[in-house]
Amino acid sequence: MKIISDIGIQIPQVYLPKPGVDLKKWAVIACDQFTSEPEYWHDVEKIVGDVPSTLNLTFPEVHLEKPGEEERIQSIQLTMRRYMDEGILQPRDGLIYVERTVSGKTRKGIILCLDLERYDYNKGSSSLIRATEGTIVDRLPPRIKIRQGAAMELPHILVLIDDPNHTVIEPLSMDKANLEKLYDFDLMLDSGYLAGYAVNAAHENQVIEALRGLAKPETFAAKYGIGADQPVLLFAMGDGNHSLATAKAIWEKMKPQVDMDHPSRYALVEIENVHDDGLEFEPIHRVLFGLKKDLFAGLEKSFGANFSYIPVASGAEMIQRVDNANGGKQAIGLVGGGRSAQFGVIEIANPSSNLAVGTIQSFLDAFLKDGGAEKIDYVHGEDVVERLALQNGNAGFYLAGMHKNELFKTVILDGALPQKTFSMGEAREKRFYMEARKIA
Repeated sequence: MKIISDIGIQIPQVYLPKPGVDLKKWAVIACDQFTSEPEYWHDVEKIVGDVPSTLNLTFPEVHLEKPGEEERIQSIQLTMRRYMDEGILQPRDGLIYVERTVSGKTRKGIILCLDLERYDYNKGSSSLIRATEGTIVDRLPPRIKIRQGAAMELPHILVLIDDPNHTVIEPLSMDKANLEKLYDFDLMLDSGYLAGYAVNAAHENQVIEALRGLAKPETFAAKYGIGADQPVLLFAMGDGNHSLATAKAIWEKMKPQVDMDHPSRYALVEIENVHDDGLEFEPIHRVLFGLKKDLFAGLEKSFGANFSYIPVASGAEMIQRVDNANGGKQAIGLVGGGRSAQFGVIEIANPSSNLAVGTIQSFLDAFLKDGGAEKIDYVHGEDVVERLALQNGNAGFYLAGMHKNELFKTVILDGALPQKTFSMGEAREKRFYMEARKIA
């Protein structure tokens, strides 16, 4: 495969399903979505039935820590090899330009490989490819177990570039009528429409040179108003942070035993421009399940005189107060949690973090460690947090979003954001598995 080492990418060999495969049943949403909504995955199983599908090649996290985990992993690995042996998956070389239309918005991206040698997810990293949020190392082992021994990878990783002049991806969109269309179909469960196009040699060279332009130290320094000695950040994680960290962990383990050109050195991803009009950042909310301790007593103990709580009449009023908060106090919506009011707003004065999500996450981590609740989940959409949090014994935390234009400069100046700070769209807008790549 063609390697462009100075910008940390590889032009991949990608596997796509053969003609005749029902693509609407083939493509399923990222495995880390709808983890507290098993009914979604039951619907997916009914739609897919027994035909070829990426459902059989991935591990929906709704099933993690449930009986049959080992058997499911073995089945995934066997099915990967069977799909390749039977020709269900067929190889093609080159970049793929993709368009995803959902909820009236179209997002544009390019499928390529990133060099894991140029990626460091640790706090304080200055690598070319960086995490944008804290990586929870404890979340890697189950993912490592799934990826180890797998014949191929299927990416739901979305990586961002900061290209305000639209030099990398958008020229492909302008000329897509002259590109070979590889696939074109509606996604299941009202998740929009997906199309993919083969990138020819001329456009491939244009993409490479445009990425090189973004990576010039003088361009980088001028864009962010920083010193010319600051290390360049070209690729910033959008979605799938822990999946890329898993690939990195496996590569580091394998590296002493294999050649440096081994396929596991690279990870297949989709890159998108943070300035894409179709891309919106959404907040990620928190839900505690099975409260075992008094949540308000925990909040008062943790934040002391800096904590206050305002009950409100409705979820709409809660959202309005949180979204429009300003001044010295950070505002976090609370749904449920044991008080008579179903909705309220937590206010924290003199916060420990620059972002409300960081302040409340530090509390939640400690509360869970102290046995305050059975588990936590991270969900998209105020309707979901409300529905789950109003169930008996639960509590939900509603958070305002951050503006996408703040991302790169914040990561460059302050380092990785708190875990689960933002999401690239709502749950149904997440990446669907379509392309695969051989890694063993």
